[in-house]
Amino acid sequence: MSQVKESIEVDVPVRTAYNQWTQFETFPLFMDGVERVEQIDESLTHWVTKIGGVDREFDAEITEQVPDERIAWVTVGGTTEQSGVVTFHPIDPTRTQVTLRMDFDPEGLAETIADKFGFIDRQVTGDLKRFKKFIEERGTESGAWRGEV
Repeated sequence: MSQVKESIEVDVPVRTAYNQWTQFETFPLFMDGVERVEQIDESLTHWVTKIGGVDREFDAEITEQVPDERIAWVTVGGTTEQSGVVTFHPIDPTRTQVTLRMDFDPEGLAETIADKFGFIDRQVTGDLKRFKKFIEERGTESGAWRGEV
């Protein structure tokens, strides 16, 4: 099992950053390789990805969701084994630290090599930078889900 952990500061309040992150269907707008995310119900999402030429489709179950603090998930079914958590920490009233930690099991030679050479770390860093740009340019979230899991 491999792990990646990256953080970024975004110039929006914690509520805004958290609310936007709950809008999973917008992820393709800032996450490279994510082609589609469908919200099936409060705690289940369906993902279609193409990363490094590898197509994947899988479901992810939200195992914990606390407004303005954290969202944790784990993949269910399929061959992709992944879990993670994204946390939101207010720096001050207008800035938030977003930290993403993900555990995953590289599948096959190509993914193992990509992991060893830091491709996954760079992918997550790039996704967080694009999230920062996305939310800061908007200045407000595109929606919100404030429920708890």
